[in-house]
Amino acid sequence: MFKVIINPHWEVTHDANDTVDTAILLQLLTAIQRTGSISNAARSVGLSYRYAWGMLRNVEQLFDTALLNTDRGRGTTLTPLAEKLIWADRRIRARLSPMLESLASELENEIGKTVVGKTHLLRLDASHGFAVDALLKQLTEAGLPVDLRYRNSTDAVAALSRRECDLAGFHVPLGEFEAKAVERYTQWLTQREHCLVHLAVRTQGLFVLPGNPKQISGLQDLKREGVRFVNRQVGSGTRMLLELMLAGANISPNEIEGYPSNEFTHSAVAAYIASGMADVGVGVQTAADRFNLDFIPLVKERYFMALPIAMMDDPLIKLVITVVQSDSFKQAIDDLAGYDSSDTGKILLLSEAFGLKAGN
Repeated sequence: MFKVIINPHWEVTHDANDTVDTAILLQLLTAIQRTGSISNAARSVGLSYRYAWGMLRNVEQLFDTALLNTDRGRGTTLTPLAEKLIWADRRIRARLSPMLESLASELENEIGKTVVGKTHLLRLDASHGFAVDALLKQLTEAGLPVDLRYRNSTDAVAALSRRECDLAGFHVPLGEFEAKAVERYTQWLTQREHCLVHLAVRTQGLFVLPGNPKQISGLQDLKREGVRFVNRQVGSGTRMLLELMLAGANISPNEIEGYPSNEFTHSAVAAYIASGMADVGVGVQTAADRFNLDFIPLVKERYFMALPIAMMDDPLIKLVITVVQSDSFKQAIDDLAGYDSSDTGKILLLSEAFGLKAGN
């Protein structure tokens, strides 16, 4: 089974003859950050010391700014410019990954149509998230062909109702906001036609800079003057959750600086804050952990895969359920900060998951 992988690639150009290809440079800078040594870093990424040193000098000349600090007692460390280049790459990947992964899946599908004996694909629409990433990795290892489209939760379940996909990922908060969230999704999901595979429980909360310099403790602090907020895109499950929480706290979005902003993944929000471009955002704990941000928990939510009941005997669906119920997948979920696999793999009717009455 072949796999299409598309990675973002970017360059910095001063003029037509002075261009920095960041791919190797970023590997080297990251290795220096990790090892504190140019020679060790060069060796770890497969470069000669001479080549690595020359590349660093060329980049410093391009920016007219140093990339490294050298201290006999502390080794070699990165300057703010070098750290900003690493941050820029992480932000690019956080912003573009869902789009590129969806495009890669589409290309796999189109190329696969020309391959003799190519079986039909499992069509998965889901919001971009860490549990979904873990699932895709294990489905690929199991040899299951997946046609993936990353899209927000409401678009995913709407696509399922139109039979445009076989599985739709969406998330629902536990507690006081559950009923209103479920009401939105049951515009497209029905007890007669659909059931759920429980993927994970995860924690949503506020991302803040290390040490929480703005002393943010909850949603009310988003209204304070000088607190810059970065939001998720309109239609995303996380933005819908935030809207419900703000309404419950009697907070108007108009009171929040930066509310109209749009980032498309939890990681993109975290990268934005880690850069210092905002003070706070909402997302899952794993993203905060990976960008070394402090995290203030607000609510737990369940992430489900919805599917047609009529497809429960489909061989591809059976394989998905086998993977989700496996010990290795549950361990992968538990390894994610803020995630819990206690109910992972359970098959539920909508009435069992949400306490809906017959006919809902």
